[in-house]
Amino acid sequence: MPELPLLLEPEQLERYLAEPDLLIVDMRNPEHYARGHIPGAVQVNYASLIQAVPPAMGLMAGLDRLSGVFSAIGLTPDRPVVAYDDEGGGRASRLLWTLDVLGQQQLSLLDGGLLAWTAEKRPLKSGAVRPTPGQYRAVLANPAASADKDYILSRLDQSDLALLDTRSPVEYQGTEVRAARGGHIPGAVNLNWTEAMDLNRQRRFKPAAKLQRRLEALGVTPDKEVILYCQTHHRSAHTYIVLKYLGYPRVRGYAGAWSEWGNDPTLPIA
Repeated sequence: MPELPLLLEPEQLERYLAEPDLLIVDMRNPEHYARGHIPGAVQVNYASLIQAVPPAMGLMAGLDRLSGVFSAIGLTPDRPVVAYDDEGGGRASRLLWTLDVLGQQQLSLLDGGLLAWTAEKRPLKSGAVRPTPGQYRAVLANPAASADKDYILSRLDQSDLALLDTRSPVEYQGTEVRAARGGHIPGAVNLNWTEAMDLNRQRRFKPAAKLQRRLEALGVTPDKEVILYCQTHHRSAHTYIVLKYLGYPRVRGYAGAWSEWGNDPTLPIA
C-alpha cells in the first residue's frame, strides 16, 4: 500500500480497510468501541500509555509496559498506524506522539475521528477485533520528540525556542489553578488546543494556512524549536500533531506538563 499522509480523511482510510498491513487503533473506551468501530480497528486504552508519578500525572509509560501494549495489538516497526477517537483527536494524538518517540515511521491521524466517519455514514462493526499478538520492543529511538523539565530549563530565554501552552486561557493566566501554583512557564504563549479544530466539520483540523497564520502571530515559527505542554500532555499532543502536519521540523512534547511544573516550587513561573 502507498505511504499514507499524517492527516487522513475518512474517504482515504476507507479505501485501505482491506489492507492486511494497516493497523487501525481506536482510542475510545472499550464499551464505546464494542458498540461500533471502524472495521478492522483494534482498541487501546488511553491509560495504558500513561504513567502517573505524582505530581506528574501524564508521563509516558515505561518501555516494558509499552512493549506489552504494542505487542498485544500486533504492532511491528514497519506497520502503518492510523489512530482515531471521538473527542477531537487528543487521545489518538497522544498515541501517535508516543509512537513518534519510539521511532515509528508511518503514522496517521484520522481527521475528525469517528465523528467525521459516522457523519459520512461510513461502515461500522460491532464486537471486538482480536489481533494477532507479536513481539514489539519499545525503545527511545526518537528522543528529540520529547522534552523534560531539565531540558526546558536549559533552553529558557533562548531566541530559537518557542514554548506553546495549549491549555485554556484561564489556566494559562493562572485564574483557574489545577496545581499548587497557577500561571505558565516563563516565555510561553497560549493557544487553546481547540483553536486548531473546525467545530463545523466534526473537529477536523482548520485549513493549514489559517493555522499557520495563527501560530506565526504568536511567534511560533518553523525556524524555532517548539515545546508544547498542557496539564498532562493530552491536549498538547493534539497540537504536536498539528505542528508536524504543518511541517515544523523541531517539535517536542513535554509530558510532565503543568501537573509537574506547577507543583514544583523550585521551577520559575509567570
